[in-house]
Amino acid sequence: MTDIEIAQSKKLIPIQKIAKKIGIPKEDLEFYGNFKAKIQLSSELNPKGKLILVTSTNPTPYGEGKTTMSIGIADALWKLKKKTLVTLREPSLGPVFGMKGGATGGGLAQVVPMEDINLHFTGDLHAITACNNLLCAAIDNHLFQGNQLNIDVDTINFPRAMDMNDRSLRKITIGEGKNNFERKDSFVITVASEIMAIFCLASDLEDLKTRLGNILIAYDTLGNPIYAKDLKIEGALTLLLKDAIKPNLVQTLEGNPAIIHGGPFANIAHGCNSLIATKMSLSLADYVVTEAGFGSDLGAEKFLDLKCQLGNIHPDVIVVNTTIRSIKHNGYCPKEKLAEENLEYLETGIGNLLVHIENMKKYSNHVIVCINHFYQDTEKEIKFVKEQVAKLGVPIHLSKAFEQGSKGSISLAKEIIKLCEEESTYQPIYHLSDPLLTKIEKVAKEIYRADNIVYLEEAKKEIEKIQKLGKEKLPICVAKTQYSLSDDPQKLGHPQNFSVTVRNVKLCSGAGFIVVYMGNIMTMPGLSKSPAYEKMDITKDGIITGLF
Repeated sequence: MTDIEIAQSKKLIPIQKIAKKIGIPKEDLEFYGNFKAKIQLSSELNPKGKLILVTSTNPTPYGEGKTTMSIGIADALWKLKKKTLVTLREPSLGPVFGMKGGATGGGLAQVVPMEDINLHFTGDLHAITACNNLLCAAIDNHLFQGNQLNIDVDTINFPRAMDMNDRSLRKITIGEGKNNFERKDSFVITVASEIMAIFCLASDLEDLKTRLGNILIAYDTLGNPIYAKDLKIEGALTLLLKDAIKPNLVQTLEGNPAIIHGGPFANIAHGCNSLIATKMSLSLADYVVTEAGFGSDLGAEKFLDLKCQLGNIHPDVIVVNTTIRSIKHNGYCPKEKLAEENLEYLETGIGNLLVHIENMKKYSNHVIVCINHFYQDTEKEIKFVKEQVAKLGVPIHLSKAFEQGSKGSISLAKEIIKLCEEESTYQPIYHLSDPLLTKIEKVAKEIYRADNIVYLEEAKKEIEKIQKLGKEKLPICVAKTQYSLSDDPQKLGHPQNFSVTVRNVKLCSGAGFIVVYMGNIMTMPGLSKSPAYEKMDITKDGIITGLF
């Protein structure tokens, strides 16, 4: 059975009963049908639960199952009588219709209703898109109406957004015609927009409004910064997000509660669900399982250095998820041979897993490795990986959550409980007080293992502007390829003797971080030659097929 067929075969529990299981009263719910609800915000949050972060090695193009593992761990913890919440990001329509398909887990470890979650869900991403584009429209209207703020048109750096993969929108020309300001512009995918980042880092509605007003949109002709609040638009922007800011409650296939909220990409944004959802979950449950996008060099680094420092939280356990196929892929194994037993490619690619483990140990004393089991994995391959990981003194468990649900992750869940009962440590790679160049250097050299950093002239100019504005104390958010520890997607495994190139830098003053663009990273993805949408359909009875 496909994932969607498995999801459709399960009878869902009314969301009110799911809420009761985690102690949420009916009056705190806003129902979106029988199986989805938004949770009212509360000013009385008391984050006291244990936080488990699930991350990964550098993935194959199809991902390595972090969401599946997160759901499987949460279900297993419930099986062990632990009050648990799995807290995830919302899927983006771009990947859903692009290469990866749906993003709600897989097999017997899924969140449901998976069709709704993967498509329009509760409308959060549409609201973020509208908010983004209202600000863009306001900027161009201000220019048309006389440009009282003396905006230097060439410095406008707030692109339009759309939650779809469309490479043709990477560079556009707007404002054609008489009396218009014709200029070059672009689109980013919604999950890469600063509005999404703000949405996921805001602490409440008032903080959201403040952050929206603080978006740096351009400079005037004298070089002074111009913010969104100068257009008197922050109130209207907040109106569009007043419902979206409330976290969404759904359930796993085993009838356990799940919160899904926010969804920035990790290769071009910070890759974590909303801080509001995380803190709400930590207030409601004894154990909270969350994931960070792509490999630990991207999602986990930003979770640990950016989200944790800004949100005053830290994980009690870090789970490094891997697959036999991803290790072989990082050993340059041809695609057609990934399903075959081959220790040679494992030996070549194992360095990628070991680097991710070593990196996570720099942040925490509680690191576990999880092998997401595929049916074609052989005993020899599994044994080899376990032996290599054991040399680092890190526990490793095989998880069969995909095929067995909670039963497949019991040993992993027991290890997590054991570590959560011990004292955990947390140490970021850099501190917010570090100079900007020091932050970049620490991440590049300690996490990516780069030998050198090359700054292009455009990046140097932007860094000078940020320094003059006194914004160096902000954390960084590196945008680079997810397929390599380096900024070159072709350098798999554990690259040696390489430099990373800082192509540009952007101050996201509303979100409260600085984006550092490395290599040739695109903020608007394109569709593949055989997109996932080709396999999707809906019957005359309304049954959706092909959504993976």
